[in-house]
Amino acid sequence: MASYVDICNLALAHLGDEATVSSISPPDGSAQASHCARFYPIARNIALESHPWRFATFRAALALRADEPPTGWTYAYGLPNLCLRPLRVLSPESTDDNTGEEFKVESAEDGSQILYTKADEAILVFIKEVVSPGFFSPLFIEAYARLLASFLAGPVLKGATGMKVGEAQYKMYDAILNRAKVADAQTQKVEVIENNTPSSIAARA
Repeated sequence: MASYVDICNLALAHLGDEATVSSISPPDGSAQASHCARFYPIARNIALESHPWRFATFRAALALRADEPPTGWTYAYGLPNLCLRPLRVLSPESTDDNTGEEFKVESAEDGSQILYTKADEAILVFIKEVVSPGFFSPLFIEAYARLLASFLAGPVLKGATGMKVGEAQYKMYDAILNRAKVADAQTQKVEVIENNTPSSIAARA
């Protein structure tokens, strides 16, 4: 199981660094650890938000807010904690996760996010800011490390070399990310099939 330090060292290794960071929270005193501490959460959330990963997709019943919905909307809800990206709004009667209710998200005066919809007792399917690397899939980790490497290339390698290597690492990230998305989508399809196996067939198996 990879740790956040493992991911940082993997990213540094892609840059030809010795990759000996021992801690980024707090940083172990090395320049590499300080750079990793700064860019690690940024790269993680970009990678998480890029796809509805199986390990990062959650659902939660939404809590009503006192805000008055704008014209055309019926209800105002607050977003769940650590919500990176809303995906679908479902009603309690929904039988198909792929067909949700219309919604839009806006910012309140205090900076919090408000979700407007016409669905009563709305349920939100969303991408969550998953912090623990223990939940990440192997291909996601490799893609994430490449993205982190693209951020680290400038401060670690510096100058034109850092820019060139950073661009190359981002291209690698993009390629691996596409493979990771395909693998993740296939895994979700397999799970749906397995979960819908009739009980009579399952019993015979």
